[in-house]
Amino acid sequence: MTEFSRRRFLQLSAVTGGALMFGDLIGPVMGLTGRASLSATGEPIKIGILDPLSSPYKTSSIHDVHGANVAVDWFNKRGGVLGRPVVILEADDASNPETAVKGATKFIKEDRVDVLMGTFNGDCALAVSALAQKENTLFMVTGAHLPELTGAACNRQTFVFMPNARMMAQAVAPHIAKAYGTRWYMITAATVDGTAAAQAMLEAGKSLAVDFVGETVTPFGSTDFVAAFAEAKAKNPTAIILNLYGWDLVHALKAYAKLELAKEKIGVGGMIAGEQIGRPLGYANNAGIWGLIWDPKIDRDSSRRFIQGVIDKYNHTPTSRCYLGYAAMTQILEAIQRAGTTETVGLIKALEGHEFDGLKVGPSSFRTWDHQHVQDVLVGEAYGKELGLGHYKILATVASDLVAGTVEQNTCKL
Repeated sequence: MTEFSRRRFLQLSAVTGGALMFGDLIGPVMGLTGRASLSATGEPIKIGILDPLSSPYKTSSIHDVHGANVAVDWFNKRGGVLGRPVVILEADDASNPETAVKGATKFIKEDRVDVLMGTFNGDCALAVSALAQKENTLFMVTGAHLPELTGAACNRQTFVFMPNARMMAQAVAPHIAKAYGTRWYMITAATVDGTAAAQAMLEAGKSLAVDFVGETVTPFGSTDFVAAFAEAKAKNPTAIILNLYGWDLVHALKAYAKLELAKEKIGVGGMIAGEQIGRPLGYANNAGIWGLIWDPKIDRDSSRRFIQGVIDKYNHTPTSRCYLGYAAMTQILEAIQRAGTTETVGLIKALEGHEFDGLKVGPSSFRTWDHQHVQDVLVGEAYGKELGLGHYKILATVASDLVAGTVEQNTCKL
Protein backbone atom coordinates (compact mmCIF):
# COMPACT_ATOMS: atom_id res chain seq x y z
CA MET A 1 0.00 0.00 0.00
CA THR A 2 1.49 3.36 -1.04
CA GLU A 3 1.85 5.89 1.77
CA PHE A 4 2.04 9.59 1.02
CA SER A 5 1.67 12.75 3.07
CA ARG A 6 -1.25 15.15 2.99
CA ARG A 7 1.19 17.91 1.99
CA ARG A 8 2.50 15.87 -0.95
CA PHE A 9 -1.05 15.02 -2.04
CA LEU A 10 -1.98 18.70 -2.10
CA GLN A 11 1.19 19.52 -4.05
CA LEU A 12 0.37 16.93 -6.68
CA SER A 13 -3.21 18.12 -6.90
CA ALA A 14 -2.07 21.71 -7.38
CA VAL A 15 0.22 20.65 -10.23
CA THR A 16 -2.52 18.71 -12.02
CA GLY A 17 -5.22 21.28 -11.36
CA GLY A 18 -7.66 19.83 -8.85
CA ALA A 19 -10.88 21.19 -10.26
CA LEU A 20 -10.04 20.25 -13.84
CA MET A 21 -8.89 16.78 -12.76
CA PHE A 22 -12.20 16.08 -11.09
CA GLY A 23 -14.25 17.46 -13.94
CA ASP A 24 -12.48 15.10 -16.31
CA LEU A 25 -12.37 11.99 -14.15
CA ILE A 26 -15.41 11.91 -11.93
CA GLY A 27 -17.68 10.70 -14.72
CA PRO A 28 -16.14 7.21 -15.03
CA VAL A 29 -16.02 6.86 -11.24
CA MET A 30 -19.68 7.69 -10.77
CA GLY A 31 -20.98 5.88 -13.82
CA LEU A 32 -21.64 9.06 -15.82
CA THR A 33 -20.94 9.22 -19.51
CA GLY A 34 -20.38 12.12 -21.84
CA ARG A 35 -20.22 15.78 -20.88
CA ALA A 36 -23.45 16.37 -18.99
CA SER A 37 -25.08 19.77 -18.99
CA LEU A 38 -23.96 22.03 -16.16
CA SER A 39 -27.51 23.29 -15.60
CA ALA A 40 -30.15 21.06 -14.05
CA THR A 41 -33.81 21.96 -14.21
CA GLY A 42 -37.05 20.63 -12.86
CA GLU A 43 -38.15 19.53 -9.40
CA PRO A 44 -35.14 18.87 -7.15
CA ILE A 45 -34.35 15.35 -6.01
CA LYS A 46 -34.45 15.58 -2.23
CA ILE A 47 -32.35 13.43 0.10
CA GLY A 48 -33.20 13.72 3.79
CA ILE A 49 -30.25 13.07 6.12
CA LEU A 50 -30.88 12.20 9.78
CA ASP A 51 -27.85 12.23 12.08
CA PRO A 52 -27.09 12.80 15.79
CA LEU A 53 -25.74 16.30 15.34
CA SER A 54 -26.18 17.26 19.02
CA SER A 55 -25.24 14.16 21.00
CA PRO A 56 -22.09 12.28 22.10
CA TYR A 57 -21.88 11.08 18.47
CA LYS A 58 -21.86 14.61 17.02
CA THR A 59 -18.15 14.79 16.24
CA SER A 60 -18.65 11.92 13.80
CA SER A 61 -22.00 12.85 12.32
CA ILE A 62 -21.07 16.22 10.87
CA HIS A 63 -18.50 14.36 8.78
CA ASP A 64 -21.29 12.16 7.39
CA VAL A 65 -22.92 15.34 6.06
CA HIS A 66 -19.59 16.64 4.73
CA GLY A 67 -19.08 13.53 2.63
CA ALA A 68 -22.63 13.57 1.33
CA ASN A 69 -22.31 17.21 0.29
CA VAL A 70 -19.15 16.47 -1.69
CA ALA A 71 -20.97 13.74 -3.63
CA VAL A 72 -24.00 15.96 -4.30
CA ASP A 73 -21.80 18.84 -5.47
CA TRP A 74 -20.08 16.63 -8.02
CA PHE A 75 -23.36 15.33 -9.43
CA ASN A 76 -24.88 18.80 -9.60
CA LYS A 77 -21.82 20.20 -11.37
CA ARG A 78 -22.47 17.66 -14.12
CA GLY A 79 -26.11 18.48 -14.56
CA GLY A 80 -27.72 16.76 -11.60
CA VAL A 81 -29.42 13.38 -11.80
CA LEU A 82 -31.99 12.70 -14.53
CA GLY A 83 -31.54 16.37 -15.42
CA ARG A 84 -32.73 17.42 -11.96
CA PRO A 85 -30.70 19.16 -9.23
CA VAL A 86 -30.05 17.25 -6.02
CA VAL A 87 -30.57 18.89 -2.63
CA ILE A 88 -29.84 17.69 0.90
CA LEU A 89 -32.15 18.32 3.82
CA GLU A 90 -30.69 17.81 7.30
CA ALA A 91 -32.28 16.94 10.64
CA ASP A 92 -30.80 16.26 14.06
CA ASP A 93 -32.05 12.99 15.57
CA ALA A 94 -30.23 13.82 18.85
CA SER A 95 -29.54 10.09 19.38
CA ASN A 96 -33.21 9.72 20.31
CA PRO A 97 -35.49 7.33 18.37
CA GLU A 98 -38.62 9.45 18.92
CA THR A 99 -36.80 12.52 17.61
CA ALA A 100 -35.51 10.49 14.68
CA VAL A 101 -39.00 9.31 13.73
CA LYS A 102 -40.37 12.83 14.07
CA GLY A 103 -37.66 14.16 11.75
CA ALA A 104 -38.12 11.34 9.24
CA THR A 105 -41.89 11.80 9.26
CA LYS A 106 -41.48 15.49 8.47
CA PHE A 107 -39.09 14.61 5.66
CA ILE A 108 -41.60 12.19 4.14
CA LYS A 109 -44.91 13.96 4.77
CA GLU A 110 -44.00 17.65 4.51
CA ASP A 111 -40.73 17.90 2.62
CA ARG A 112 -41.56 15.04 0.25
CA VAL A 113 -38.03 13.68 0.18
CA ASP A 114 -37.24 10.94 -2.31
CA VAL A 115 -34.81 9.02 -0.07
CA LEU A 116 -33.87 8.90 3.60
CA MET A 117 -30.29 8.31 4.72
CA GLY A 118 -28.12 8.57 7.81
CA THR A 119 -28.50 7.66 11.50
CA PHE A 120 -25.80 6.32 13.78
CA ASN A 121 -27.55 5.07 16.89
CA GLY A 122 -28.94 1.58 16.42
CA ASP A 123 -32.27 2.32 18.07
CA CYS A 124 -32.75 5.38 15.86
CA ALA A 125 -31.93 3.32 12.77
CA LEU A 126 -34.42 0.60 13.75
CA ALA A 127 -37.18 3.15 14.35
CA VAL A 128 -36.60 4.98 11.05
CA SER A 129 -36.30 1.67 9.20
CA ALA A 130 -39.75 0.63 10.44
CA LEU A 131 -41.16 3.98 9.34
CA ALA A 132 -39.50 3.69 5.93
CA GLN A 133 -41.12 0.30 5.46
CA LYS A 134 -44.53 1.66 6.43
CA GLU A 135 -44.21 4.66 4.12
CA ASN A 136 -42.46 2.73 1.32
CA THR A 137 -39.49 5.11 1.29
CA LEU A 138 -35.93 4.00 0.58
CA PHE A 139 -33.68 4.31 3.65
CA MET A 140 -29.88 4.05 3.39
CA VAL A 141 -28.35 3.50 6.84
CA THR A 142 -24.89 5.05 6.88
CA GLY A 143 -23.61 4.66 10.44
CA ALA A 144 -25.53 2.15 12.54
CA HIS A 145 -23.86 -1.24 12.94
CA LEU A 146 -26.67 -3.35 14.47
CA PRO A 147 -26.77 -6.80 12.83
CA GLU A 148 -30.56 -6.79 13.30
CA LEU A 149 -30.92 -4.14 10.58
CA THR A 150 -30.04 -6.77 8.00
CA GLY A 151 -31.13 -9.64 10.22
CA ALA A 152 -34.33 -10.15 12.17
CA ALA A 153 -35.51 -6.55 11.61
CA CYS A 154 -34.64 -6.30 7.91
CA ASN A 155 -37.08 -4.94 5.33
CA ARG A 156 -37.03 -4.30 1.61
CA GLN A 157 -36.90 -0.52 1.94
CA THR A 158 -33.73 -0.48 4.10
CA PHE A 159 -30.14 -0.87 2.91
CA VAL A 160 -27.17 -0.74 5.29
CA PHE A 161 -23.91 0.81 4.10
CA MET A 162 -21.98 0.41 7.36
CA PRO A 163 -20.28 -2.94 8.07
CA ASN A 164 -22.24 -4.57 10.86
CA ALA A 165 -20.84 -5.31 14.31
CA ARG A 166 -20.12 -8.97 13.52
CA MET A 167 -18.13 -8.05 10.42
CA MET A 168 -16.06 -5.48 12.31
CA ALA A 169 -15.43 -7.71 15.34
CA GLN A 170 -14.48 -10.78 13.30
CA ALA A 171 -11.90 -8.68 11.46
CA VAL A 172 -10.27 -6.96 14.45
CA ALA A 173 -10.40 -9.58 17.23
CA PRO A 174 -7.53 -11.80 15.93
CA HIS A 175 -5.22 -8.78 15.76
CA ILE A 176 -6.03 -7.65 19.30
CA ALA A 177 -5.37 -11.18 20.56
CA LYS A 178 -2.09 -11.42 18.66
CA ALA A 179 -0.82 -8.08 19.95
CA TYR A 180 -2.03 -8.14 23.55
CA GLY A 181 -2.99 -11.67 24.51
CA THR A 182 -6.34 -13.24 25.27
CA ARG A 183 -7.34 -12.07 28.73
CA TRP A 184 -9.89 -9.34 27.98
CA TYR A 185 -11.99 -6.93 30.05
CA MET A 186 -14.76 -4.92 28.36
CA ILE A 187 -16.05 -1.40 28.99
CA THR A 188 -19.42 -1.08 27.27
CA ALA A 189 -21.83 1.82 26.69
CA ALA A 190 -25.34 1.23 28.05
CA THR A 191 -26.91 1.46 24.59
CA VAL A 192 -28.06 -0.99 21.95
CA ASP A 193 -24.89 -0.04 20.05
CA GLY A 194 -22.67 -0.91 23.00
CA THR A 195 -24.53 -4.15 23.59
CA ALA A 196 -24.22 -5.13 19.93
CA ALA A 197 -20.49 -4.39 19.94
CA ALA A 198 -19.97 -6.39 23.15
CA GLN A 199 -21.89 -9.38 21.80
CA ALA A 200 -19.96 -9.27 18.54
CA MET A 201 -16.62 -9.17 20.38
CA LEU A 202 -17.72 -12.06 22.62
CA GLU A 203 -18.59 -14.15 19.57
CA ALA A 204 -15.36 -13.25 17.78
CA GLY A 205 -13.33 -14.04 20.90
CA LYS A 206 -14.71 -17.57 21.29
CA SER A 207 -12.76 -18.99 18.37
CA LEU A 208 -9.62 -17.35 19.78
CA ALA A 209 -10.03 -18.90 23.23
CA VAL A 210 -10.34 -15.45 24.79
CA ASP A 211 -10.92 -15.34 28.54
CA PHE A 212 -13.38 -12.53 29.23
CA VAL A 213 -12.66 -11.58 32.82
CA GLY A 214 -15.27 -8.89 33.38
CA GLU A 215 -17.25 -5.95 32.04
CA THR A 216 -18.18 -2.45 33.20
CA VAL A 217 -21.27 -0.85 31.67
CA THR A 218 -21.14 2.94 31.50
CA PRO A 219 -23.94 5.47 30.82
CA PHE A 220 -24.14 6.92 27.33
CA GLY A 221 -22.44 10.31 27.41
CA SER A 222 -20.00 9.46 30.22
CA THR A 223 -17.01 11.76 30.58
CA ASP A 224 -15.11 10.13 33.46
CA PHE A 225 -13.80 6.61 32.86
CA VAL A 226 -11.17 6.45 35.62
CA ALA A 227 -13.33 4.22 37.85
CA ALA A 228 -14.15 1.90 34.95
CA PHE A 229 -10.46 1.44 34.13
CA ALA A 230 -9.70 0.85 37.80
CA GLU A 231 -12.26 -1.98 37.85
CA ALA A 232 -10.71 -3.39 34.69
CA LYS A 233 -7.14 -3.16 35.99
CA ALA A 234 -8.10 -5.09 39.14
CA LYS A 235 -8.89 -8.12 36.96
CA ASN A 236 -5.36 -8.19 35.50
CA PRO A 237 -6.39 -8.15 31.83
CA THR A 238 -3.95 -8.14 28.94
CA ALA A 239 -6.37 -5.98 26.93
CA ILE A 240 -9.32 -3.70 27.63
CA ILE A 241 -11.97 -3.72 24.91
CA LEU A 242 -13.87 -0.45 24.54
CA ASN A 243 -17.40 -0.99 23.20
CA LEU A 244 -17.86 2.76 22.93
CA TYR A 245 -17.95 5.39 20.23
CA GLY A 246 -18.08 9.15 19.71
CA TRP A 247 -17.19 11.32 22.67
CA ASP A 248 -17.56 8.32 24.99
CA LEU A 249 -14.60 6.72 23.24
CA VAL A 250 -12.65 9.98 23.21
CA HIS A 251 -13.05 10.40 26.99
CA ALA A 252 -12.24 6.73 27.65
CA LEU A 253 -9.00 6.91 25.66
CA LYS A 254 -8.04 10.10 27.49
CA ALA A 255 -8.41 8.19 30.77
CA TYR A 256 -6.39 5.25 29.39
CA ALA A 257 -3.56 7.63 28.50
CA LYS A 258 -3.77 9.53 31.81
CA LEU A 259 -3.51 6.29 33.81
CA GLU A 260 -0.55 5.17 31.65
CA LEU A 261 -1.95 1.66 31.34
CA ALA A 262 0.17 0.97 28.26
CA LYS A 263 3.25 1.11 30.50
CA GLU A 264 1.68 -1.68 32.55
CA LYS A 265 1.37 -3.83 29.42
CA ILE A 266 -2.41 -3.50 29.25
CA GLY A 267 -3.49 -3.03 25.65
CA VAL A 268 -6.61 -1.30 24.40
CA GLY A 269 -8.77 -1.68 21.32
CA GLY A 270 -12.18 -2.47 19.99
CA MET A 271 -14.55 -2.93 17.14
CA ILE A 272 -14.42 0.55 15.65
CA ALA A 273 -12.49 3.83 15.73
CA GLY A 274 -11.14 6.21 13.10
CA GLU A 275 -9.83 9.67 12.35
CA GLN A 276 -13.00 11.22 13.77
CA ILE A 277 -11.95 9.86 17.18
CA GLY A 278 -8.26 10.77 16.93
CA ARG A 279 -8.82 14.41 16.07
CA PRO A 280 -10.82 15.52 19.15
CA LEU A 281 -8.81 13.11 21.30
CA GLY A 282 -5.49 14.62 20.30
CA TYR A 283 -3.35 12.17 18.35
CA ALA A 284 -0.72 11.89 21.07
CA ASN A 285 -3.37 10.24 23.27
CA ASN A 286 -4.57 7.80 20.61
CA ALA A 287 -3.70 4.15 21.14
CA GLY A 288 -4.79 0.61 20.43
CA ILE A 289 -5.92 -1.69 17.65
CA TRP A 290 -9.25 -1.00 16.00
CA GLY A 291 -11.60 -1.93 13.23
CA LEU A 292 -11.68 0.77 10.56
CA ILE A 293 -14.36 1.34 7.94
CA TRP A 294 -12.05 3.19 5.54
CA ASP A 295 -8.66 4.90 5.67
CA PRO A 296 -7.14 7.68 3.56
CA LYS A 297 -4.08 5.55 2.75
CA ILE A 298 -6.15 3.20 0.54
CA ASP A 299 -4.30 3.19 -2.76
CA ARG A 300 -7.06 3.69 -5.33
CA ASP A 301 -7.66 6.54 -7.76
CA SER A 302 -11.30 6.82 -6.67
CA SER A 303 -10.27 7.06 -3.01
CA ARG A 304 -7.71 9.76 -3.77
CA ARG A 305 -10.26 11.78 -5.75
CA PHE A 306 -12.66 11.58 -2.83
CA ILE A 307 -9.93 12.78 -0.45
CA GLN A 308 -9.17 15.75 -2.67
CA GLY A 309 -12.87 16.63 -2.93
CA VAL A 310 -13.21 16.85 0.85
CA ILE A 311 -9.98 18.85 1.18
CA ASP A 312 -11.18 21.29 -1.50
CA LYS A 313 -14.57 21.84 0.14
CA TYR A 314 -13.83 21.53 3.86
CA ASN A 315 -10.04 21.90 4.19
CA HIS A 316 -9.56 18.66 6.09
CA THR A 317 -8.57 15.12 5.21
CA PRO A 318 -11.72 12.95 5.23
CA THR A 319 -12.57 10.57 8.04
CA SER A 320 -14.33 7.23 7.65
CA ARG A 321 -17.59 9.01 8.49
CA CYS A 322 -16.97 11.34 5.52
CA TYR A 323 -16.43 8.19 3.50
CA LEU A 324 -19.77 6.71 4.59
CA GLY A 325 -21.68 9.87 3.72
CA TYR A 326 -19.96 10.27 0.39
CA ALA A 327 -20.06 6.66 -0.77
CA ALA A 328 -23.63 6.04 0.39
CA MET A 329 -24.89 9.21 -1.28
CA THR A 330 -23.05 8.26 -4.47
CA GLN A 331 -24.79 4.88 -4.54
CA ILE A 332 -28.20 6.46 -3.96
CA LEU A 333 -27.75 8.90 -6.83
CA GLU A 334 -26.27 6.30 -9.16
CA ALA A 335 -29.25 4.04 -8.41
CA ILE A 336 -31.67 6.81 -9.33
CA GLN A 337 -29.73 7.30 -12.54
CA ARG A 338 -29.80 3.58 -13.42
CA ALA A 339 -33.46 3.19 -12.51
CA GLY A 340 -34.51 6.34 -14.34
CA THR A 341 -36.83 7.15 -11.45
CA THR A 342 -36.98 8.09 -7.78
CA GLU A 343 -39.75 5.56 -7.12
CA THR A 344 -38.84 3.22 -4.28
CA VAL A 345 -39.54 -0.04 -6.11
CA GLY A 346 -37.24 0.93 -8.95
CA LEU A 347 -34.47 2.03 -6.59
CA ILE A 348 -34.62 -1.25 -4.67
CA LYS A 349 -34.19 -3.19 -7.89
CA ALA A 350 -31.31 -0.93 -8.95
CA LEU A 351 -29.47 -1.49 -5.65
CA GLU A 352 -30.07 -5.19 -5.01
CA GLY A 353 -27.08 -7.26 -6.08
CA HIS A 354 -25.33 -4.21 -7.51
CA GLU A 355 -21.53 -4.39 -7.46
CA PHE A 356 -19.66 -1.10 -7.29
CA ASP A 357 -16.40 0.65 -6.47
CA GLY A 358 -16.56 1.14 -2.71
CA LEU A 359 -13.24 3.03 -2.65
CA LYS A 360 -11.54 -0.01 -1.14
CA VAL A 361 -9.23 -2.73 -2.44
CA GLY A 362 -11.92 -5.35 -2.98
CA PRO A 363 -15.33 -4.96 -4.65
CA SER A 364 -18.44 -3.78 -2.85
CA SER A 365 -22.02 -4.90 -3.36
CA PHE A 366 -25.45 -4.88 -1.77
CA ARG A 367 -26.60 -8.42 -1.07
CA THR A 368 -29.99 -9.18 -2.56
CA TRP A 369 -31.17 -11.28 0.36
CA ASP A 370 -30.51 -8.87 3.26
CA HIS A 371 -29.43 -5.51 1.73
CA GLN A 372 -26.13 -5.47 3.63
CA HIS A 373 -23.23 -3.71 1.95
CA VAL A 374 -20.53 -6.39 1.85
CA GLN A 375 -17.08 -4.85 1.77
CA ASP A 376 -13.52 -4.98 3.02
CA VAL A 377 -12.96 -4.23 6.71
CA LEU A 378 -9.66 -2.64 7.70
CA VAL A 379 -7.72 -3.19 10.91
CA GLY A 380 -5.48 -0.39 12.12
CA GLU A 381 -3.09 0.39 14.94
CA ALA A 382 -3.37 3.95 16.27
CA TYR A 383 -0.29 6.15 16.20
CA GLY A 384 0.27 9.40 18.04
CA LYS A 385 1.82 11.07 15.01
CA GLU A 386 1.18 11.59 11.31
CA LEU A 387 1.61 8.42 9.29
CA GLY A 388 1.14 9.47 5.70
CA LEU A 389 -2.50 10.41 5.36
CA GLY A 390 -4.26 9.39 8.53
CA HIS A 391 -2.99 8.27 11.91
CA TYR A 392 -3.38 4.49 11.78
CA LYS A 393 -0.91 1.89 10.60
CA ILE A 394 -2.98 -0.52 8.52
CA LEU A 395 -2.42 -4.04 9.85
CA ALA A 396 -4.85 -5.84 7.54
CA THR A 397 -7.47 -5.47 4.85
CA VAL A 398 -9.94 -8.25 5.56
CA ALA A 399 -11.97 -9.36 2.54
CA SER A 400 -15.75 -9.33 2.85
CA ASP A 401 -16.18 -13.06 2.23
CA LEU A 402 -14.17 -13.79 5.39
CA VAL A 403 -16.41 -11.78 7.73
CA ALA A 404 -19.78 -11.09 6.11
CA GLY A 405 -21.49 -14.38 6.96
CA THR A 406 -23.77 -16.49 4.79
CA VAL A 407 -27.46 -16.65 4.07
CA GLU A 408 -27.68 -19.74 6.28
CA GLN A 409 -26.33 -17.75 9.24
CA ASN A 410 -28.80 -14.88 8.76
CA THR A 411 -32.35 -14.49 10.06
CA CYS A 412 -33.37 -11.91 7.42
CA LYS A 413 -36.47 -12.93 5.49
CA LEU A 414 -36.99 -10.47 2.64
